[in-house]
Amino acid sequence: MFNFDLVWVLILANLLKYPFFEFGPRYAVATGKNLVQGYARVGKWALVVFTLLTVLTMFTTQATVTVVTVGLIAYVFNITIPITLLGLIVLVVSMFILMIGRFSFLDKVMKFIMMLLALSTVMAVFAALGIHKEIAPDMITRFTWSRPADIIFLIAFVGWMPAPIDVSVWSSLWNLAKMEELGYKPKLKSTLAEFRFGYIGTALLALGFLAMGALVMYGTGEQLSSNVTTFSGQIIYMYTTSLGSWAKWVVSIAAITTMISTTITVLDAYPRVLSTIYTNFRTSLKRPKIKENTYYFAGIVVMVAGALMVIAYAAKSMEVMVTLATTLSFLTAPLLAWLNYRVVTDSHMPLEARPGLLLKILSWTGIFFFAAFSVVYLYWTFF
Repeated sequence: MFNFDLVWVLILANLLKYPFFEFGPRYAVATGKNLVQGYARVGKWALVVFTLLTVLTMFTTQATVTVVTVGLIAYVFNITIPITLLGLIVLVVSMFILMIGRFSFLDKVMKFIMMLLALSTVMAVFAALGIHKEIAPDMITRFTWSRPADIIFLIAFVGWMPAPIDVSVWSSLWNLAKMEELGYKPKLKSTLAEFRFGYIGTALLALGFLAMGALVMYGTGEQLSSNVTTFSGQIIYMYTTSLGSWAKWVVSIAAITTMISTTITVLDAYPRVLSTIYTNFRTSLKRPKIKENTYYFAGIVVMVAGALMVIAYAAKSMEVMVTLATTLSFLTAPLLAWLNYRVVTDSHMPLEARPGLLLKILSWTGIFFFAAFSVVYLYWTFF
């Protein structure tokens, strides 16, 4: 859309968000607790704030990843049924997989598929370097700070680059689940090294996607469609233009599998978070204990219902849904970032596991950046 104009934004967003994602596994390994429990240790107010932020974003996030999944399926298999109905099918199947406990198998398969998609992306970027196309002067679009549409795009771009900050809470929960499954507690150093490897890899893949868009689509006059099925076709087109028609089914299946896994992951994560939130509130209120699975399964049902309502409302335009989800994630980023920082620097955090000076400086830089940009955006929008 803007050629390589936003490369620096992509790099900056990944850099400034790094500490807050890293604090998830750091806290889990150092304390044996998840970040939700950390918020509760800081104060009930922190838990209330996080709960409100979670409820504010969870349905739009689930709806967005589901719609992208549905769009890919509809395009690849030429399915013409309504997006809302197809979304219902995908969500119900995802719910069934989680309830019978078969996601662990899918997760193992997904890791291989994601490696395949990553390899395809790297190959496509290098192949795209050899594409020669005529760029008409009237087709050149540059990012402009004075154009409202560009600012909205920028907010959406940063909101989910590389992901919403509340994913750090999911990470802390999954790290604890992994420790319980393996039966031992890994060293903090090795946990953080594994995290950094994955984080840097994700950032490089994001650069790859941006490069493909710039090398294949920029200057052609073609805009990314707000129709989810057409948009999915455009993504597949970028790969086939670079690698050849043989890559269509390889990339399509890899992309669908990745997005189905992402849909299930989000559908698993939010109920886990909600269950943990309720458990912490129940403890403080001294309510009778109920099996935690009850909260989890109830959370899944609520997530499916809420996501379907969002999809039904915004199904005609993926742009509306994505912009809403990513903007909410951006606006909640400063508070979530500060909460994460507050938890890992609190007195109950082991001294040797607390972030160093460089990470603290980077954290405050990120908090200030996200807060300042959010205030400017809100002022620009409402005043």
